[in-house]
Amino acid sequence: MTPRGRQLQAADSRAEQARAGLLPSAALNGGVTYARTDLTRGPLPPLDLHAPTQTVGVVASQPLYRPANRIGFEQGQRGIDIARAQRDAAEQDLLVRVSQAYFDVLAAQDTLTFVQAQKVAVAEQLAAAKRNFEVGTATVTDEREAQARHDLVSAQEIAAENDLHVKRLALEQTVGRSGLTPLPLAQPVQLPAVQPADVNSWVHVAEDQQPQVRQAAIALDVARLETAKAETGHLPTVDLQAGYSVQRTPNGTVTMPGVHSRANVASVGVALNLPLFAGFAVQNRVKETLSLEDKARADLDNARRSVAQATRAAFFGVQSGQSQVRALQAAEASTQSALEANQLGYEVGVRINIDVLNAQSQLYQTKRDLAVARYNVLMGTLRLKQAAGTLSMDDVVAVDSLLSR
Repeated sequence: MTPRGRQLQAADSRAEQARAGLLPSAALNGGVTYARTDLTRGPLPPLDLHAPTQTVGVVASQPLYRPANRIGFEQGQRGIDIARAQRDAAEQDLLVRVSQAYFDVLAAQDTLTFVQAQKVAVAEQLAAAKRNFEVGTATVTDEREAQARHDLVSAQEIAAENDLHVKRLALEQTVGRSGLTPLPLAQPVQLPAVQPADVNSWVHVAEDQQPQVRQAAIALDVARLETAKAETGHLPTVDLQAGYSVQRTPNGTVTMPGVHSRANVASVGVALNLPLFAGFAVQNRVKETLSLEDKARADLDNARRSVAQATRAAFFGVQSGQSQVRALQAAEASTQSALEANQLGYEVGVRINIDVLNAQSQLYQTKRDLAVARYNVLMGTLRLKQAAGTLSMDDVVAVDSLLSR
């Protein structure tokens, strides 16, 4: 069981403890006392009495009117609701953390793949520069520029391999399993649109369903109940009480020495307790709870504002990310065309080697940026639903359907 699950279980137990104030209680009691009495009786001989008294009994009580106990039970039930909201928040956070770790691995894999592809392209350009230098159609500068770029890409490859290793370890730690092989996005990538497309709709849902807001709203209810419970300090309490006891005196009593006796006593009644004055404790307690109620109300307002701001930021982040993906897709096509044009220009002598190398770097950097932007959009969609409080396993399954099989 997860820690949040145990916390919910503990809240259930606390609620049952509060229920005990509404249920009957019973107790068994018993005891033995020994009394020695030396009695001088004038002309009569003195009396030396050893008189044990044996008592056993059972008492029971049933609250009839205890408003504070009733309110305490309601608070216990609201405590369960708070624990459920905390569990929901923890589950959504776990989904986001696992998804983020998963896409971090994919992004690191893509980076390594593109760096390796760039290294191959630079190696080909380096070989071409060496051949051209040998035949006299290129300068030593072209060869050295290609070699420098090749060395730089080799360093980037080492860094990318290390980053992928670290990201894999982070995913395995988050999931609790080793040997995971994340699946890439299926090609061509089709990113889902955000529905609804109105930010105010998302904010409205967030202000109603987000676990943080739910916790604050329930906390306000609990504070109101605490004020109501404090006000019951002026009210009477009524209990139904019953008892049965047996008392034995084997050696008799002072008034009846030597005479064995047994008394069976049964009782039933109603006990009323009406507070009259408690040194202004009740009044001051009510003032305290009213202040705490105001604080809970302010906390709820702050939670709603914070959630609304986070939801708007997440929504516009997804919108911006989708626009960035479209722009990078266009840039990928443009940089591919630019590279081909520079390669052709280099072959006919109107472009130099560094132009081709720069075009290669620009193309593969654009490919890396596009891959990261796609992952950011998918993660942004999940974070938007988390901000609205609607994120569930179904949303993760929907993202999973975009992966290659």
